[in-house]
Amino acid sequence: MSLQVEKLEHNMAKLTIEVSAEDLEKALEGAFRKNKNRINIPGFRKGKAPRKMIEQMYGKEIFYEDAANDLIPDAYDKAVEECGEEIVSNPRINVTQIEAGKPFIFTAEVALKPEVTLGKYKGVKVEKMDTDVSDEEVNAEIDREREKNARIIDITDRAVKDGDVTVLDFEGFVDGKAFEGGKGEDYPLTIGSGAFIPGFEEALIGAELNQETDVNVTFPENYQAAELAGKAAVFKCTVKKIQEKQLPELDEDFVADTSEESDTVEEYKEEIRKKLTGRKEEEAKAAKEDAVIDAIIDDAQMDIPDAMIETQQRQMVQEFAQRMQAQGITMDQYMQFTGANTNMLMEQAKPQALKRIQSRLVMEAVVAAEKIEVSEEEFEEEMKTMSEAYQMEVDKVKELLGEDGSKQVREDICIKKAVAFVVENAKEGKAAAKKSGKKAKDAEEETAEES
Repeated sequence: MSLQVEKLEHNMAKLTIEVSAEDLEKALEGAFRKNKNRINIPGFRKGKAPRKMIEQMYGKEIFYEDAANDLIPDAYDKAVEECGEEIVSNPRINVTQIEAGKPFIFTAEVALKPEVTLGKYKGVKVEKMDTDVSDEEVNAEIDREREKNARIIDITDRAVKDGDVTVLDFEGFVDGKAFEGGKGEDYPLTIGSGAFIPGFEEALIGAELNQETDVNVTFPENYQAAELAGKAAVFKCTVKKIQEKQLPELDEDFVADTSEESDTVEEYKEEIRKKLTGRKEEEAKAAKEDAVIDAIIDDAQMDIPDAMIETQQRQMVQEFAQRMQAQGITMDQYMQFTGANTNMLMEQAKPQALKRIQSRLVMEAVVAAEKIEVSEEEFEEEMKTMSEAYQMEVDKVKELLGEDGSKQVREDICIKKAVAFVVENAKEGKAAAKKSGKKAKDAEEETAEES
């Protein structure tokens, strides 16, 4: 195998990879053996026709695709190792030459890890968050607790209203014809949850129990099922059950049922206030961390290639799909219910994908600038934490991680230490009022002098 690396603009590169004619021939022979039992040649029993006869009848190209698919993964992996570049995207493959008796040549366009030029990262100024808890926040939290302890009661003497929990049968029609995926039976739906396409739940308000109701809606223009996008539809719905929540009174009985620390309503309110204060302090800590990193990103220079961002987007969409699967919902079902599609999810993930990349890159640069390292004690402590989380022996965790996984863990510990370092060195203050013109320039100069 031979390799040429061409650096392109915006931290992209093109790898031109050449595989010998001999290796191509082996792959073609392998493709022939894999497929020969599926090919019919007059005068031969299935699987008995010679390769040359098959190629003569169907063309020499018949085995090219399978041969290429067999060669590319291994050749690409070797090229990545040989080129010495840190590749941060999936490759865009293009076959440029495939012909029996000649070398197999393909290109892989990839993103390279960008270099980062840090600006200011020590003594970054950020706004101090307010962690005081108001009476209104305490009352709202208590209302949420009452909501959790609400009784669900069946309603038989009125129509559906906003907030009701319903069970319904439905079937959707477009142009008078039922469409695939538009039918459901005994389907639980909370009115106002936004689980269905816009307009569906609102149209059920006022529906009578056990009476068919027509719900007229229009599918969004960007609906994931192209044949339904922008189409007007009628759902014939029958509400089979209406339920509502009844909140408990805020009294000492409620306190006794929900708290192990308080006996009276006033004590319970103070307990809630302490809980909210702790939560706000944690949120303030996280917000400070985000603000510090954002400030470092804003003052740094890096040219992030689009392919790197796209790879991160795809990873995030896959993570989302796994979370949905864990809740028993397939992505097809999610898209059917919400009208979303893969392109929409990718676009929604883009800002966060960019932020993830920027945050990692600047923190890696801080690690290098401050020469942050991981001690063996820190690594072993992380292994112990992981072993407890996965409920397995430390040695087994190390075995499963392997050399690459252990290296990644060490890098992650360094990143955590870098984040702790920049946050510890940050300066908190009140939010500055917006200024314009000369005043803004003067304020910037004052800040620079203070730094």
